[in-house]
Amino acid sequence: MVKLTTELIQNSMQYMNPCRDRELDLRGYKIPQIENLGATLDQFDTIDFSDNDVRKLDGFPLLKRLKCLFFNNNRIVRIGENLEQYLPNLESLILTNNNIGELGDLDPLATLPKLKTLSLMHNPVANKQHYRAYVAFKFPELRLLDFRKIKQKERDEANALFKSKKGKEMQKEISRKAKTFVPGGNMPDPKVTNLNPQEIHKIREAIKNASSLQEVERLTRMLQSGQIPGQKPIQRATQTNGKQNEDEEMETEQTGN
Repeated sequence: MVKLTTELIQNSMQYMNPCRDRELDLRGYKIPQIENLGATLDQFDTIDFSDNDVRKLDGFPLLKRLKCLFFNNNRIVRIGENLEQYLPNLESLILTNNNIGELGDLDPLATLPKLKTLSLMHNPVANKQHYRAYVAFKFPELRLLDFRKIKQKERDEANALFKSKKGKEMQKEISRKAKTFVPGGNMPDPKVTNLNPQEIHKIREAIKNASSLQEVERLTRMLQSGQIPGQKPIQRATQTNGKQNEDEEMETEQTGN
């Protein structure tokens, strides 16, 4: 992985794209997180982050000029809050082939005042029931979803659905299912699990390098029980029951298959 440094930004390809917009090309560096974009001096209309390893859509400085962001083929599972404060003129956001899972995870994007085009193709969320209807309802200014126009009839039906009593209950359920964890953020307490700093580092690396959302969730469950991936469970400081040790060891072997 390559850290997104000022030097990388300054040395990356910059050009006028076919839309006559000034574009910064940051494709394919395996960048893990967004940072140091103040080095762009807000001189770009478009930034292409395709084919990287970004997991959370956040870390932006104020970029008033920026209109379009490409994040194809990343690992995004979460979207940061208050993006409208940093990207007030963003019109197009392409998130094709990421790991966004729940309808409620999209809510932070609804505050972007000028967002007109959004692609979530090949994200788990695109397979959710009422996906297009929910987006049409939550994003009244959006014109294109997954490169298909949101027709007025579609929007009217979405509004009727989600403003109904049944729809309000659905919204509560959608909100409940929205992701609340940051991969790698919910680490077990070393005082409980007896993990040393090297083991904590290994755990963080395992989650950071996970290749799917399911793997992240599996690792998180293991870690909450004090286990290190690929090793026998760490004995808890308060644990004395030998059978519990045996059960956890069996679980480790099963999850490793």
